[in-house]
Amino acid sequence: MKFYPELSAAFAKLLASLAGRRLAVVGHARPDGDCIGSQVALARVLAACGLDVICVNGDPVPRRLTFLVPGMQFLRPEDLPITPSDRDALFVDCADHLRVGERLKALYPRPVANIDHHLSNIGYAETNLVDSGSAATCEILAGMFLDNNLPIDAQAAQALYTGILTDTGQFRFNSTSRRCFVLAGELVARGAKPTEAGYQLYERESLGKLRLLQRFLSTLRMECGGKVCIGTLPEGSFAATGTSAEDTEGLVDYARSIDGVAIGVLIEERGDGGVKASLRAKDPFYRLDQIAAQFNGGGHACAAGLNLKTGAADFPARLVAALEKQIAVVDAQQRKSPTIT
Repeated sequence: MKFYPELSAAFAKLLASLAGRRLAVVGHARPDGDCIGSQVALARVLAACGLDVICVNGDPVPRRLTFLVPGMQFLRPEDLPITPSDRDALFVDCADHLRVGERLKALYPRPVANIDHHLSNIGYAETNLVDSGSAATCEILAGMFLDNNLPIDAQAAQALYTGILTDTGQFRFNSTSRRCFVLAGELVARGAKPTEAGYQLYERESLGKLRLLQRFLSTLRMECGGKVCIGTLPEGSFAATGTSAEDTEGLVDYARSIDGVAIGVLIEERGDGGVKASLRAKDPFYRLDQIAAQFNGGGHACAAGLNLKTGAADFPARLVAALEKQIAVVDAQQRKSPTIT
């Protein structure tokens, strides 16, 4: 049985075309478990195939994910020892070209490949291996590696398992499928350690992170008749708690977890007048990717995000208006067809 028949065949052709080329596996800014897991696993498999490969990211590897990268070469744009044209870039877990940040987009204007699972992916590379029905980019990579009988060592297996674990919300989200569990089992057989991943990801919170959470929870407010819960991190929250942007991981889930709430929102206010927002829904028919797209963002039906450089002052009101309209549409559809999926 093939996990990804068409994508795996395309990946085999891509792999053959990479022979003798110097490569950079590039991930998105503010990387998460699926991003770092994808970079580590793809780089290790390519290296095992005899290719010269490094990993590049505009931001550091988050503290909780450093257990995935021992022995790996992760470089920032300013650390690149060679001119970018000397390496061909493979982008992973990036819905669009700009997701890596403006500097890396300029350094790698035409990626040789784009491997991703976001519904809003626009197919910006020479080869686009995208499946929005997958829970994680690591799920796609794991399936393609197994389909092509490629070598997956224990470190690559751990990276792939971690990416699937985080992007399925510990196998809880709607995107979790039978394939996720089958692939997770295959990765455990190849050396992935669920206990290690669980400890590193969920049992090593800093005191500052908990204080940041406390601040976020104190701002929660209900909108749209109680169907939306919005929390805010005002400018200066990171400095006041001794945290950084990576410590926002998972905060929005507290807003979504409230009984009766359909959509949770985290808004980060920035000193430059900009704003970042993370949106999470319990059900895919709210199409949060479409909401985020109204603000030049993107993502999945249940999980999306956006960045605005200006307009922080009136952003919450505009977002609530967009959510109210979307919820009204969904409610009307459900009245007509209660079994909508």
